[in-house]
Amino acid sequence: MAPAPADAQVHAFLTHLATDRGASVYTQRNYRAALADFARWHQQDRDQPPAWDALQRDDFRAYLRCLGRGKLGRAAVQLRFSALRSFYKFLVRRGVMAAMPIRNLALPKLGKRLPQFLTAAQMTALLAAPRKEYESLRDHAETPPDETGFLRDAAMLETLYSCGLRVSELCGLTADDLDWDEQLVRVRGKGKKERQSPIGAPALEAVRLYWRKLASAPVGSQPVFRAQPDRPEPVYPRLVQARLKRYLAAAGLDPRLTPHKLRHSYATHLLDAGADLRSVQELLGHAHLATTQVYTHLTTERLKRAYDQAHPRAVIPGRDRRGGDTDAGQ
Repeated sequence: MAPAPADAQVHAFLTHLATDRGASVYTQRNYRAALADFARWHQQDRDQPPAWDALQRDDFRAYLRCLGRGKLGRAAVQLRFSALRSFYKFLVRRGVMAAMPIRNLALPKLGKRLPQFLTAAQMTALLAAPRKEYESLRDHAETPPDETGFLRDAAMLETLYSCGLRVSELCGLTADDLDWDEQLVRVRGKGKKERQSPIGAPALEAVRLYWRKLASAPVGSQPVFRAQPDRPEPVYPRLVQARLKRYLAAAGLDPRLTPHKLRHSYATHLLDAGADLRSVQELLGHAHLATTQVYTHLTTERLKRAYDQAHPRAVIPGRDRRGGDTDAGQ
């Protein structure tokens, strides 16, 4: 992790991110690193640290050109300028600046990438993987393995998929967040925003089975999922990723997929089954509908394929949907 810039304004901004905005540890880390990177560039290029309230748009254009010469990826460039924009918005709100000097810069556009997701059948195989692995080890090992970790992993996967959670939201769940009677979960999302998410009966049953294996079931503010059965610390993102990687491989799926892909799968499957976009937006905790709309591209492509395969007048024989020759290049 890059060290925090030794600057009072930057320090105040980073404190604001952590306390007032409730930004995730990843956002805090990335913004700290981005501002430190700009400060290093300014020191090397201008022989002095940046005076933030005196910088002009040409300074940021020069920085952008430097990033371009370094062949930095478009996403990395966007991230750095997102941090700078947020920082200057903070300075304007505090009255340090009258206007933002970073406006109207032509940044490299990000390519549109559709989110990866698992099919319903693949999700079923993944959710069954912890139980299958435990039973395989039990049947072939001289000493039966402890079932607790496998039950926890099964419950985590069920909950991630049942509620469409971010991994940080899963790690932050406490016993008080579960409403067993109403089958709801209180989720703390980005920016300290809370939402209520329905949770399916299979996920609740998986949590119940896991808790029965613990010496005492979690209560109050204790975490739903523990990193160790006999310790109160919650699971953490890298642990969840490692366990998911293990079960993806066991289920014959791509082990490079991240926990966030289960969230993509959740959204895609809801839309495929007829859920409206606004409802999915609320369930995911998206602030803007445009963020959710990326999933409609997935369902639209699926509908096009179904139409082409099923409708007798969908395409001209020997031609594809866009009028091209299906035999071209063969």
